[in-house]
This record gives sequence, structure tokens and C-alpha cells, in this order.
Amino acid sequence: MSEVRLRFPPSPTGYLHIGGARTAIYNWLYAKKHNGKLVLRIEDTDAERSTQESIDGILDGLTWLGITWDEGPYFQTEFANDHTAAAQKLLNSGHAYKCFCTKEELEAKRETAQAAKQDFKYDKTCRNLSTDEVAAKEAAETPYVIRFKVPERDDAVIFEDEVYGRIERKYCDIEDFVIVRSNGKPLYLLCNVVDDIRDRISHIIRGQDGLANTPRQILIYEALGAKLPTFAHMPLTLDLQKRKISKRSHGEIVAVQYYREIGFLPWGLTNFLVLLGWSSGDDQELFNKTELLDAFSFKGISRSNSIFNYQKDDPKFITDPKALSINGHYLQSIPVAELAAKVRPFMEKENIWDAAYEAEKKEWFHQTLELIRERYHTLVDFTTMGRAYFAEDFTIEERAKKKNIVKNPQLEQWLPMLADRFEALTDYNKETVEQAARALAEELEIKPGILINGSRTVTTGCLAGPGMFDVLVTLGKERVVARLRNATKHFA
Repeated sequence: MSEVRLRFPPSPTGYLHIGGARTAIYNWLYAKKHNGKLVLRIEDTDAERSTQESIDGILDGLTWLGITWDEGPYFQTEFANDHTAAAQKLLNSGHAYKCFCTKEELEAKRETAQAAKQDFKYDKTCRNLSTDEVAAKEAAETPYVIRFKVPERDDAVIFEDEVYGRIERKYCDIEDFVIVRSNGKPLYLLCNVVDDIRDRISHIIRGQDGLANTPRQILIYEALGAKLPTFAHMPLTLDLQKRKISKRSHGEIVAVQYYREIGFLPWGLTNFLVLLGWSSGDDQELFNKTELLDAFSFKGISRSNSIFNYQKDDPKFITDPKALSINGHYLQSIPVAELAAKVRPFMEKENIWDAAYEAEKKEWFHQTLELIRERYHTLVDFTTMGRAYFAEDFTIEERAKKKNIVKNPQLEQWLPMLADRFEALTDYNKETVEQAARALAEELEIKPGILINGSRTVTTGCLAGPGMFDVLVTLGKERVVARLRNATKHFA
């Protein structure tokens, strides 16, 4: 195989979203697997919508995900002369022509076609204008666009897509398409090909929605005398209503930055995004970097659109359950010291960080993280579900309150009694705490679970969690006693 060169060409008209991130990941994986190069090219020709903020966000998002590029970032606007020169070359070689048809004329023809229930296609009015006719219109300063002259042949443009297989598009079904606007600016269709030729791109991995443009771009490659790259089109990512995932339709839920803010680990999100349209061929879903590089191939990319199954249980927390599961796996398996470093910024943001967690309380802090992370899926969970371990201003889950407090109103008297038993312990450990709780339950002639679940609710705010006696010891005698005695406020 000759040098493998791929590119990721985002438009800086908003944040890096998960669809763009997935495209970047696939290109990055293929380049790395084949010792190739990944070129980052910012396609910033939409001057009205392109912003520096978006450019910074894209670069930051890629860096956070760990997607490294070997060349760039290049900016498409820097190569405007290349695009113009290519258009002129196509004119000179007879592969393109100037079209002087006005918008009004084209719209009238479109309406006529619609009235006849026919698809509108440019009728090549200006395709065969004589040199004198063209010169006369130019002398009159008549505005024009430049159209590509599609060959008039009976066969088809044929290419092998690495995912969708053999693709054919009859020449007669491709209209003479515009490559330069009337203001002199080349269109994306031309710019994209010119840039890929200049950057020596050997493989193009992009979304299935780009498949419709490929036959026209192949014609441009051939007219410019360039070698065709290998094409691989990925399935689209849809929501549960089968709508294409997009920044406009779905907002922050599809932004990479959103996942960073709610506490996803970079590799957790990367691993999830890879699975949106790709499979290794077995049931494996969790991969480290080496495993993923070994397993990734075009044949694993599905032809079927993938579903981003996002849930909206809480306005502040929306995402795909599989994404949570995968991220939770990595959150629960990284070394606790690494976890502590990642949790710290989220705790600082919530004003529950204590400098002692890196000093005299470091051992307790690490032990606490080890205890509670089993049920957590994001770093934010440590400041929400885990808040009670680090602060007094924690919230009682409504479900926990209904199940463990409302249904057992006598706990208003029993929990302070349990506090007295705990306070009396000279040796406060897991065994003595359990003995004290079970002894009181026996005296009250109730199931131990009533006391255990009630104490969980008022001391942690949660319905479920780690073993309760481990929790009570971790929280410490003083805090547990105080919270059990203050339990009466939850019965109002």
C-alpha cells in the first residue's frame, strides 16, 4: 500500500459534535493502524458562520478525546487561489463552461418541471455557446456561474465504496453542476477535491450523506487528471425518531464538550462513538487503544444507520445508556489515584473540595472513592449522588424518601435511637455498627432492613449504594450520629 493519508475537514460553524467526532475517530484509527498520516483541515469558507470560537472548540474537543493529527490545522481559505486556478483549468480544458442563466430563468424552468411532475435538471442552455456569444455576454457584464460539463455518455460513473460496495450513477442522471458561484467563489464540491488532491489524500472516510456527491467529485478528479482516493462512507447516526443527529436539532446533547462537562472520560466517549456504526464482528464492546487499532477495519462498518438512544430523565443529564455503561466501566477500573485527580475539578466547581484530600485525609478520600464508584457512571456523579460523603448540603432522592421514610413514619423515633447506640460504641467499626443496628431492630421487633434503609436515606440521600455498614463507617461516627438525630426534619 502506498502512503496512507486521511483527513478530517470540520466546518467551524459550531462546536464539535458527536457525528464529527466519530468521523475524526474513524479517520484517526485507520491512519494509525496503517502507519499513515491524518491531516486536519478547517473548512472555513463560510465566512458568515465560521468563528474563531468554533475553531478553538473543535481543536479543544479533538485534543481532549486524544485524537492527534500529523499535519495542520490547515485552513481552506488559505488556498483560495488553488480553487480558483482549478476552476480556470477546467474552463481551459473544456471540462467546464460559463453559464449566464439568471435565477429567474432557472426558477421558471423549475416551476415548469414541477407542473409537469418532472425532476428539474439544468437543460444545458449555455453549454454550447459560441466563443463570440460568451464574449458578448462578458462585455455586457452579464453575471455567470461556472458549471462542470458532465460527459454525454450512455454508461455510468462507477466506483467501489469500502462500505456500500459497487456504486453506479448514470452520466445522464448527473446535471451540469455549478462549481463557481456568480460572485467568483468556488463551491465546496470543487474546493474539497482540490484540497484533497493537494494534500495527497489516499482514503476518504465520511458520512453516508456525502455519498450523493461522490460521483460528481470523481468527475472533477478525472478532469483534473488526479488519482482517485479510496472512498468509505459511514452510516448516519439517528435519534429514536429516526432523525439525523445534528447540532441544530439536538443542541448540547450532541456536543463533545457536553460529555466533558458531565464527567465522561475521553476514552469512554471514544469507545462509545466507535460503536455507533462499527463492530469488531463479535460481542466485544470494550477496547483499549491497542485492541481497537488491531480490530478496526472497513468491513466492520455497518451499512445500517446507527441509533443514538439518548434519554431525557433529567434536563441536566441526557445521554445514551450504552454511553453511560461504557464510561462507567472505565470510571470504575482506572487507578484510584488517577480517579482522584479527575474528580477534583468537579468537586472544586461545587465547592466541596478539601485540600486535606491531598494531605492528611488522602487515604480516607481514596478509600471513599473506591467504595462509591461502583455504581457511578460519570465524574459528576461524585458531586451529586456522592455529595453526602463530602458535604452536609446534600439532597434526599424523592424515590428514597417515599420508599424508606414516608412508608415508615416511626423511623422518626427509631433513627435517633440508632444514633444513641452508635454514639455509645467505643470501637466504631463495621462489625460493631452492624451488631448495634441488628440488636436495636430485634428489640423493636422490626426487620433490620427498615433501619438500614432508613439510615441510608438520611445519611446519604440515596435509595441504593454500597454495603450500608461500609457506608456508615466511611462517613464516620460523628457525621452519622448527627444525621440520624437530625432525621426528624425529613418527616415533616
